[in-house]
Amino acid sequence: MTFSSVREGEASRVAGPDEGISLDELRLAARNHGMPLEALRYDLTPPGLHYVLVHYDIPFVDPDTYRLTVDGRVGTALEFDLASLRARPKVNLTVTLECAGNGRARLHPRPVSQPWLDEAVGTARWTGTPLVDLLAEAGVLEDAVDVAFTGLDHGTDRGVEQDYQRGLSLAAAVGRDVLVAYEMNGQPLPPQHGAPVRLIVPGWYGMASVKWLRRITVLDHEFTGFQNATAYRIKHDTGDDGEPVTRIRPRALVVPPGFPDFMTRRRIVDAGPVELFGRAWSGQGPVTRVEVSVDGGQTWANAALGKQAGKYAWRPWTFRWSAVPGEVEVLVRAADRHGVQPVEQPWNTQGMANNMAQRVSVTVR
Repeated sequence: MTFSSVREGEASRVAGPDEGISLDELRLAARNHGMPLEALRYDLTPPGLHYVLVHYDIPFVDPDTYRLTVDGRVGTALEFDLASLRARPKVNLTVTLECAGNGRARLHPRPVSQPWLDEAVGTARWTGTPLVDLLAEAGVLEDAVDVAFTGLDHGTDRGVEQDYQRGLSLAAAVGRDVLVAYEMNGQPLPPQHGAPVRLIVPGWYGMASVKWLRRITVLDHEFTGFQNATAYRIKHDTGDDGEPVTRIRPRALVVPPGFPDFMTRRRIVDAGPVELFGRAWSGQGPVTRVEVSVDGGQTWANAALGKQAGKYAWRPWTFRWSAVPGEVEVLVRAADRHGVQPVEQPWNTQGMANNMAQRVSVTVR
């Protein structure tokens, strides 16, 4: 179902050269919050500090009447209530999730949508049951190709009315670490994080981890729903089909040092030794190094890497900086086996998978 509207297509357009952030974007920013960068200090992000992106409304779901259906190209359609899911074999996984639009607001020209800066990330210990076991119990048929995941959140996007729905290839869906999750950091999922049940797809950008999960449907064809075929595409021209957004590209963030100016967030530190601390992650494999520049990107030095809490979790790093008085721009970037974060923007029309290196302005006094 579609609606004709002067606003149709708004979420996919590119702002004009001098166009400021709109009220619509501010409204999105107020509903969807990033993780304050000082929260990088926590190995596990407290749920209230973990980034949140809600496409439509947060559904109100009664846990006592909740049901999850597994159907489609299976031998036996199944239905689970919350208690039966909790009674199944339990897995705990520490996973860093990042929104695919992280950094969008820093791009120029700016794609008009949720105006993320650098903070759309968080790490939690997710508890649930492996998706592959549910599919095995249902009996996936030989002609199965993709699996569609449908949430309880409903709305319109670019004129198309829809439930939020994403698809994975069968090969990706049956990975042992894909979870049907019902706990976050040892507690029942909070409403904003998908209560009572959500999907967790480790290593992928957050759009794949469908919240408020109500249906898992095995398909004998490629899933072509809106959130796969239209949204979450890396497109360099509006007429381009683009490439789908999948795994998280390498990224490092630093806890901004010192203390901030209220309005500008510019940092203020005293001259002398300053220990920089941050986290780095990648959905493409281990982070192999983190580099820091304290001269605006002219020179780089390696940070010391700490122990990673799990193969899908961020990795801590530290760097000793001898700060001298003046105005400084600190940059950080991570590398994995595929390459290093770019310093310049990797621009695309939707502002997806932008892993441009973080920049922090610092006054050393």
